[in-house]
This record gives sequence, structure tokens and C-alpha cells, in this order.
Amino acid sequence: MDEPDAEPPLVVVPGADSSSRQLCFAWGPAEVLVCETLFSRAGGSRSRFLSRSPCPSRFCGEGRAGAAARALTDSVAGTEDGAPSSSRVFVVRRDQDIYIQTLRKLFNESHGIFMGLQRSEEELAGKSRKAQLVQVSKNYRSVIRACMEDMHQAAVSTRDPALQGQYSTQVSILSAMELIWNLCEILFVEAATAGPLLLRLLDWVRLHVCDVDSMVREVLSSESPSKHKLFWNVVDIFVLQGRMDEARHLLSKEASANPASLNMYKILDDLMKKMPVPSLSNTQTLTELELKWQHWHEECQRYLQDGTFASNPHMESICKILLGDEDAILEKKELMTTWYHFLVTRLLYSHPTVKPMELRFYAQSSMDLFLGGESSPEPLDMILMAAFEFEIHQVIKECSIVLSNWWFVAHLTDLLDHCKLLQSHNLYFGSNMREFLLLEYASGLFSHHSLWQLGVDYFDHCPEYGRVYLELHIERIPLSTEQKALKVLRICEQRQMHEQVRSVCKIMAMKALRNNRLGSALSWSIRAKDAAFATLISDRFLKDYCERGCFSDLDLIDNLGPSMLLSDRLTFLGKYREFHRLYGEKRFPEAARLLLTLMTAHIAPCSFWMTLLTDALPLLEQKEVIFSAEQTYELMRCLEDLTAGNPDKRKFQTPRQTLSPAHHCVQSPNPGSAPFQDDEIETTKVEMLRLALARNLARVIVKEGTVEGS
Repeated sequence: MDEPDAEPPLVVVPGADSSSRQLCFAWGPAEVLVCETLFSRAGGSRSRFLSRSPCPSRFCGEGRAGAAARALTDSVAGTEDGAPSSSRVFVVRRDQDIYIQTLRKLFNESHGIFMGLQRSEEELAGKSRKAQLVQVSKNYRSVIRACMEDMHQAAVSTRDPALQGQYSTQVSILSAMELIWNLCEILFVEAATAGPLLLRLLDWVRLHVCDVDSMVREVLSSESPSKHKLFWNVVDIFVLQGRMDEARHLLSKEASANPASLNMYKILDDLMKKMPVPSLSNTQTLTELELKWQHWHEECQRYLQDGTFASNPHMESICKILLGDEDAILEKKELMTTWYHFLVTRLLYSHPTVKPMELRFYAQSSMDLFLGGESSPEPLDMILMAAFEFEIHQVIKECSIVLSNWWFVAHLTDLLDHCKLLQSHNLYFGSNMREFLLLEYASGLFSHHSLWQLGVDYFDHCPEYGRVYLELHIERIPLSTEQKALKVLRICEQRQMHEQVRSVCKIMAMKALRNNRLGSALSWSIRAKDAAFATLISDRFLKDYCERGCFSDLDLIDNLGPSMLLSDRLTFLGKYREFHRLYGEKRFPEAARLLLTLMTAHIAPCSFWMTLLTDALPLLEQKEVIFSAEQTYELMRCLEDLTAGNPDKRKFQTPRQTLSPAHHCVQSPNPGSAPFQDDEIETTKVEMLRLALARNLARVIVKEGTVEGS
């Protein structure tokens, strides 16, 4: 970022109006570029616009739009009306959460759970399948909680106030995510019925709403617990959460300390002990439970009307709560803190056999009573209300708007889809909701330098558009190292993504070529099956040979195998190297036949013929005759074709220092010599070749004549 007094170059997104201050933006694969224009007549307009971007929730800090708006508001200072303003470009990432190190556990471990769920889709059915889905949901929640604990530890250990604030915000987000997920698990995944439903909601409240453990420890560790200022608050919280055994244990402390209240304690203790509660084992019907609850309720009513607890306001208040007195329960509003805690307490003492479809009525009235017009519902309240109303799609929609990343809605929707709860809901452009959200989440992962590997598996399980998205995103992965390129290549090969395989190989081949790593470049071009590029690199090998007199990367060239057939030039390179190997092994007849074949088969470039003919010189000068008369005539014809053609073709790739396989060399003068000296060298080579060919032909004729005569 430039200093305020500097004059940075004007960078404006195309389409910006430079006559007035505007925000202009352009989306990239995983980021958005935002800039403002150069001059403004209303300096404060931009800041006011940004500050009006909604902060979606008290519990999640900021959603995607809110975070982007706040980042821009904090980064760009307003100017006076009419004052010039430097135009700057800001980068806003689409999914900032994936860059938070402490959230890596959430992404990595939930990926394993997601993959396990996809593999087990058809394994079980009926009750077993339902139990499996509930266990998957619990596994997701355990990952959220573990990540939340890690984030809390990070917030406690850091000394940086800014980091501490970020960690605390993330703890709040994760806590809200677990709260919503747990409720969805009860209502949608487990689909608890009347009776067990209340028990699940009580567990939900106890886990998420009021953490009284520290308060209990403080009370019990005091010398006289019943005299502690928080004693009755703790008892009330236990009663409000239906934790009767713990409430009775604390009340026994009161009875021991105040013998005068012993009789009231025994009666209240007996009422709490006999309170009917639903059973998860289905040992009693709902009718039996309702009858027992009615008799117990009448007994509580009788004691209250008789004034049994009149002398002790705390016990009388508890008795009223047991009777489901809404006013008495609302008096404990500060202890419950939330309307959904009030809802569950109200159901416990007024409607213990509530049915799932009745929840919407009690939820709405409970929220109205609890808020009492003093405040409006927060986004979290609206999400929970939608869940109580069994509006699954509304829950997903609200979470998509409010939460700061796609992780939650993508995995929750996938789980609900496996529960067959989203089958009828398709989006207007073709893909269903599950696939749409998984695509968004996986696209965000691809903007991270290592988490993109997780995104591949998510795309794999999007049957309609997953492959198209994967092809588009995998082409944008920066191939910073060869190891990373091999990972990308393996992924593409496993999915028969041939075009992407070629693209990766071409990119790596070009990088290697720019770094003059010819062996690596050739290997990548062969893997890409790119004949044109393989030809180009083969020419570079031959040029390198002409300049240095030896080959580099011999291991690769010696083991080309069938790959050399990719292009004629590559075939020539492999065969020419084979000629060198045969010569080195003193297998001169085979080397001679191969050399002649390279010239007569027209796979050697014309510009390289002089090099090949020069390589023939040591074979022509051997004591033993290597070339037959017919072969010698062929060499003569090649030499004449070469000298009769364009002289420029002879000079291209003609080595300044060409070493024959036997290290017999013809050296040129200093590279700075005049051009006529190069012409003299070419003429000398031709004369030497003609002389050697003539001598060899004479020797062959004599030898062949001697053989015929004998």
C-alpha cells in the first residue's frame, strides 16, 4: 500500500466512471478486486455506503458481505468533499476462513467424515441407516467442538488483542454452528418423536445454553453453601434445565442448615423425585405418561394452594415452576438468557408429550413472551425458529447468508440429503441444493495452497456439474513445484481428464525449457504427448550437442523406448544416441548401418547431415572396411545432395566443435572469426569427406574383387 502523500498509478477496474467516486469490482476465481475512482464530489458517500452493509449476526461477527464491507471501510479513509483521492485496488477473498490456521482441523477432519458418508450410502437401510446417519452427525459436531476448544485455547494463550478478538469471534461462530447443527440433528436426522423429543431438547439446552459448572463449584466450595449468594440461582438453573437429582442434592444442604425448613424440603424433594419424565426405552405409552403427569401436577397444585411453601419464597417459586407457571419461569429470565431455553423449560413443565409438529406454535409464542417487544430477533433466533417450524430450506438459506463460510451449509445439506429430506427441492438452473452448496464450498477450498486437494473429492461427489468445476479450477492451480504438478497430474490422470493432463505437462515442460533443463522438458512433453513440443526440445538437444560435442541427460535419451515414436525428430534423437552407443561399444558395422539409415530414411533434419557425414569419417578410416560399395555410394549421394542444396542449410546446426563418436573432432576457429573462415572450414570438411569416401570405395572394390576372385 502506498503512503498517503505518494502518487500511486491510477488502477481502475474497466467500466469505472472517473468523474465521481464509485466502487468498482471484478470477480476472479476466488477473490474480488475492488477499487474507487480518482475524484469525488461527495467524499463521505463511499464510507456511508459501506457502513450500511449489514452485520448479519451478533454471534458470528460478520458474514461474507459484512466482512468485506468492514475490511474496506477500515482500509480506505474518507476525504473532504471535492478533494482528490488516490485510487487503490483492494483484494477481498471470497472465503477468508479457509486461511485461518486453527480451522484447518475443521476442514481436514470433516472431509474424512464426508467421504465415509458417501461410501456407506447403500450399505445399510431402515433403523440401521438412521442410526448411522445420527452417528455421522455426532461426528461432525465433535469436530466442531474440538476446533472450538482449540480456538479457545489460542484466544487464551495469545497476547495480541487483535488476534484474541479474532479467536473469540471464531469461538462464537463455532458455538452457534454446533447449536444449530445439534437442533437439526434432533429434529431432522434423528426425527425424535413425542416423549423422547423433550429429552433430546433438554440435553440440547444443557449442552449449549447455561454453563453452571463454575457457579456450582464456587457454591459447593464455600464454608456454608446454603448461605452463598448464588445458592438459589444454581438451584433454579438446575430446576429450569430439569436436572432434578442435582437440584435435590443442593436442597439437602439447605435442609441441613435450616432444620425449620426440613418439612418443606421433604415435600418439595418428594415432588421433584416423583415428577414423571418420558423414557427413551418406550416402556410406557404417551397416554400412561400423560395420566401420571396429570396426577403429579394436581398434587403440586394442592401443596401450592395450601400454602405449604408460603414461608419460603424460593421453594414457593420452585413449586410454581414445577406447575409450569409462565410468569414464575419468566422471572428467571436472566438465568435462562435465551428464549429457546425458556421454550424447553416451558415444554418440560407444561407439555412434556409435545409432538414435533406442535413445536412451531410453542416456539413462536415463547420467543414473543421472552423478548416481550423489548428487542427484535437476531439472525440466530430466526434460524432456530425456522428449524422449529421444520422449514429446512429456510434454515439453509439463513445460514448461507449469516455464516462466514460455506462449510456448515455444505455439510449439513449433504447430511440432510442422505436423510432423503431434500429430494423434492431442485434449483431453477438444474443442480440441486446439495450440489450447489458443495460446489461453492469446494471452489473456496481451491483458492488455498494446500486445501485444494480436499476440494477435488467434493467435486467428485457432485454428479451434475462437479467434473466441469474441477476441470476449470484445476487449470488455475499455480504449479509452483514439480511435486505439486505431479499431484495435479495424478488427479487428472485418475479421472481421464486428458486435456488438463496435456495442459499441466505443457506448462511444466515450458518452465523446464526456460530454465534450460532439457531432460525434464522432454520428459514432460512426452507425458503430454505433444509432438510439436517434443520436436522443439529434440532440436534443442541436437543444437546443444553441436555446441558442446556431447549429449546431456543420457539416461533419459537411452530409455526413451516407444516414446521416441512421438515425433520424427525425437525418433532421430533416440536413434542418433543409439549410434553413439554402438560406436562406443565398437560395434562398427551396426553403427554404420544405423547412421546410413538415419540419412536415407529422411528423418534426420537436412541441417544435421553434415554432422552425420562427419560422424562417418572415423568409420571410413578404420583399418577394416565397414561400409560396402553400395553404402559408400549412398553416402556420396547424400554428400552431393548436401553440397548441391542451399548452403545455409549446411551451416545451420553445423557444430563449431563437432566430436565424432571416437572423439575425432574438427574444430572451428575462434567464434569471433570472420565468416569467410567458416566457409573455408565447410569446404575443408567436404574435401575430407570426398577423399575418405573415394579411398573407402577403392578399398571396397579391391576387397570385393579379391573375394570374388577367390
